[in-house]
Amino acid sequence: MLGLLLSACGNTPKESAQEAPDLQTPVQVTLAGHHDMASYIDLNASATYLEKSNIKASINGYLRDMKVKMGDVVNSGQVLFSLVTKEAQAIGNSINRLDPGFKFSGTSNIRAAQAGFITMVNHQKGDYVTEGETLAVLSNKSSLVFLLDVPYAMRQNLVNNAVVMLTLPDGEKLKGTIAAPLATVDSIAQTQRFIIRVNPVHAIPENLVAVARVINVAHPNALTLPKSALLSNETEDEFWVMKLINDSTAVKVIVKKGIDDGKQIEILSPAFSSNERFVLTGNYGLADTAKVKIKP
Repeated sequence: MLGLLLSACGNTPKESAQEAPDLQTPVQVTLAGHHDMASYIDLNASATYLEKSNIKASINGYLRDMKVKMGDVVNSGQVLFSLVTKEAQAIGNSINRLDPGFKFSGTSNIRAAQAGFITMVNHQKGDYVTEGETLAVLSNKSSLVFLLDVPYAMRQNLVNNAVVMLTLPDGEKLKGTIAAPLATVDSIAQTQRFIIRVNPVHAIPENLVAVARVINVAHPNALTLPKSALLSNETEDEFWVMKLINDSTAVKVIVKKGIDDGKQIEILSPAFSSNERFVLTGNYGLADTAKVKIKP
């Protein structure tokens, strides 16, 4: 028995003194940057024509000819309606044949005083109208604006904006300039109306609703990190980043988040230097003071 025990002890392999290598997570890193950051709010704005003129009959008579209909685009000086007096209508407009030197024909042409759109027509051909009666309504083409009703508590957001971007329902974008607000407030909704002036390349129908994107908060030259570098808990009330303290170790740093534009996130605190490195990919689930391996 003693011999067997001695023989077994002699054949036992030596214990290895080497320790298992630390597990390293492959990651990609990024640096902090500085960008102009802004957050926006979207409000509805309605198209309207501020200047509308009534096209009126210049004489008493019958509406002989109508050269426009509702929705037509007209130019300045264009003939819109033709009127004939009831006397000329009764004698068949033969007064010129009785006396060629008499230049009055009994007809009167109504012309557009400015370019625009016919938004209403009140009569049809053959109607008898009196002098000064409204025949149609013309909206001045150059008076197109968008009206934006803003809660009074948010008026400073509009005052601080000089230019806004309007998005039409079909996706078209128009650049608008904010004019001074009107000096009235809706007594029920407590909203103040702002005028947004635009210069479209084509006709915009009245009452079209567009979305106006207005700057809410702007921070120039803010400290930012790519969005994927920021981690949060399930309730999203705590945020952190994994910062490299050397080439193989990343530590958890709690941060205060600012503006998020979908790609970059503003870091309000703490203040990081431009040469500090942060884990960009592979950071999900990393514990504090994690061993990492930097990938190219």
